[in-house]
Amino acid sequence: MLGGDLTLVSSRFLLMSRGAGAEQRVERCLGLRIYLNLNIPRLMQPVYGAQHPPLDPRIQHTFLKDTPKTNSLNVKSKKASSFHEFARSTNDAWDIEDEDDEGLLGATHTSAAPRPPLSTLSECEADAHPAGRQSPPRPEPCRDRLQPDGGPANGRVVKSSSEAQLNTTAVRSTLQKQQSLPMRPIIPLVARMSDQNASGAPPMTIREKSRLDKFRQLLAAPNTDLEELRKHSWSGIPREVRPITWRLLSGYLPANMERRELVLRRKREEYFGFIEQYYDSRTDEHHRDTYRQIHTDIPRTNPLIPLFQQPLVQEVFERILFIWAIRHPASGYVQGINDLVTPFFVVFLSEFVEEDVENFEMSALPLETQRNIEADSFWCMSKLLDGIQDNYTFAQPGIQIKVKALEELVSRIDEDIHSHFQKYEVEYLQFAFRWMNNLLMRELPLRCTIRLWDTYQAESEGFSHFHLYVCAAFLIEWRKEILSMSDFQNLLMLLQNLPTIHWGNEEVGLLLAEAYRLKYMFADAPNHYRR
Repeated sequence: MLGGDLTLVSSRFLLMSRGAGAEQRVERCLGLRIYLNLNIPRLMQPVYGAQHPPLDPRIQHTFLKDTPKTNSLNVKSKKASSFHEFARSTNDAWDIEDEDDEGLLGATHTSAAPRPPLSTLSECEADAHPAGRQSPPRPEPCRDRLQPDGGPANGRVVKSSSEAQLNTTAVRSTLQKQQSLPMRPIIPLVARMSDQNASGAPPMTIREKSRLDKFRQLLAAPNTDLEELRKHSWSGIPREVRPITWRLLSGYLPANMERRELVLRRKREEYFGFIEQYYDSRTDEHHRDTYRQIHTDIPRTNPLIPLFQQPLVQEVFERILFIWAIRHPASGYVQGINDLVTPFFVVFLSEFVEEDVENFEMSALPLETQRNIEADSFWCMSKLLDGIQDNYTFAQPGIQIKVKALEELVSRIDEDIHSHFQKYEVEYLQFAFRWMNNLLMRELPLRCTIRLWDTYQAESEGFSHFHLYVCAAFLIEWRKEILSMSDFQNLLMLLQNLPTIHWGNEEVGLLLAEAYRLKYMFADAPNHYRR
């Protein structure tokens, strides 16, 4: 399995780079291999042309069911001293009762089944972060999510009184769980995709209006100055012009205005030509595993946002990901790529939706508009992945290199954090793999990811090179919390559940400014990477 291959390569990596004491590092990495194989096999396994189907979740649930419920108390009172012990005593927060897999494979589980130790913290991650690996609710419950006063969240669907009585017990249980978890509102903040900060800043200031006018002036020119456009986009792109700006900065559209309409028409027709040519082959034996994994992952994409639980939207994502996998056999589909479609889809949808995007009914748009959004999302995602495809090829060498570079960089930036990790045997791969694989999309709300990508598209090699410095700045942001943790278990749980639920544009702007400072200091000074 690919998770094991990655761990063995990482073990050799540690042997070459650490010298004395490397054997002990390898032993801990072997513990990591067990952890990865048990908990995140699908993330590290390319499915296209794979020799093995995805891990049968019934095996994992059997293991969890055999675990006595009283063990959770013992785990809380006993501190895990190594990653191997930690992996045996807890379950990863990404895969929490995968109901979709259970339905696919015919397994049945009742709501009274015992949960794994530390499951409460796993639930916190799934609710406090936009793309936590919790099984998503069905579309109807998402639209009818209750407010404190008992009304529906978006005011569109009202349940009958008889149905409400039947669901009283389930609603009360849900509310009790929500109240027992810290900082978890009944209507999740992570589901809000507004450009506003969490503090409720006004949507348009005089300065922002001036910036919007400057963008419109640049975009209206016969030949858009892309360098000037990147310069203004670095500090954020106004919502009104973000779709056209992203198309230009990604290289999807030409700078020449007269050619844009022709290019758009040709590329959209080309994409739907791929659909006609390849999509029917998704049930063929050669492509069946790829489609099955995509079909399983799509409902888990942003499960707290009702927009992404609509069957029509999920079908769009399935087509985009399947066609991309067919056209890129070197990597194929790898879990995590599904997250990279969502920012493009939301941005291009925002051209036609002024507000409340998270609850918008996709079927309300004309069919031609739906097709255009789908095609543009495909091509822009393809442009992004062209620059980081080594992150998703066999053994994912791009991610291994970036994680090692992050470790070296942090050791120079903040020796206290680096030494703290060494003291408590925390390996960077244990938390930074996800940061690189998903471009921090599982650590930040979607509204923050969109703002982050404004800068990534304005930066040269933003999604590959600059992302390294953003990850370093993101880690240093939690310096106080990290140094306050005095055991392995709490450190790893913090790093996997960083509290960014209330982040907005202001916090992302400060993060990017610090990342730029680090890049300015270290990018052109390679000796700073070395001990």
